[in-house]
Amino acid sequence: MKKIEAIIKPFKLDEVKDALQEVGVDGITVSEVKGFGRQKGHSELHRGPEYVVDFVAKAKIEVVCEDNMVERAVEAISAAARTGRIGDGKIFIYNIEEVIRIRTNEKAEAAL
Repeated sequence: MKKIEAIIKPFKLDEVKDALQEVGVDGITVSEVKGFGRQKGHSELHRGPEYVVDFVAKAKIEVVCEDNMVERAVEAISAAARTGRIGDGKIFIYNIEEVIRIRTNEKAEAAL
């Protein structure tokens, strides 16, 4: 099993969710996060003075799936989240040792 963690632009969240559902991903976890990469934030004007926004709003999506679903899920996220501009985000893939469904105590793939 693998955990896919994607940091994307927030306005792409619905498109990514729909793309994951189309490839058969059953569940996702979404968090509102802030951060920066190469763009190092940006400057904004508000009622006159200019100020720097160090952290940019992002959405973090977490998905745990069977190994045979990883490639399809990553392709779906990548295609749906891509704008072609700086700050589109990153995808990280981790190994998962065990999953346990709390309600039934099912383990491994049965718990997904």
